[in-house]
Amino acid sequence: MLGPQNAELLVRTARTGGAAKAGHDLLIEVTSWSGRLEIGTEPGQSSVALSADGSSLRVREGTGGIQALSDGDKEGISKTIDDEVLKRGGIEFHSTAVERGPGGTQLRVQGELELMGQRRPVQFVLEIGDNGKLTGSTVVKQSDWGIKQYSILFGTIKVADEVEVTIAADLKG
Repeated sequence: MLGPQNAELLVRTARTGGAAKAGHDLLIEVTSWSGRLEIGTEPGQSSVALSADGSSLRVREGTGGIQALSDGDKEGISKTIDDEVLKRGGIEFHSTAVERGPGGTQLRVQGELELMGQRRPVQFVLEIGDNGKLTGSTVVKQSDWGIKQYSILFGTIKVADEVEVTIAADLKG
């Protein structure tokens, strides 16, 4: 079982718009989630699943911008994500296919991500190191799930439509 006790699930955002230099790129931690990775010996026996609480995203840091983000700014952004972006909804992923890559250190994962009540296909690669470290990432285009890009100052600063979701875990821990 994977979760915050032995892994990190992070979301990275970028900024866009005419006044983007004034905004911040964000590193957001998902603080309440669980995942399962089962690796079978035969084709078709492996699976990946993940469930996350959409109200558990917390801003870890913001880079760029005119001034550094305060703790109050970070709390305000997290509240906006809860109330306006994800609306405290659940996030679910279930694999439909998991294939071992060359050398057995990669897993090519295909599946469905459910977000904001909509289900869409997603694919990504998980890397498993000799040291038991698992890493992977994928890019999620928010508009594919009906999420409107958050913006301020009449749209001159916006969160980019594509966000990167990463996972890093210790499978031996």
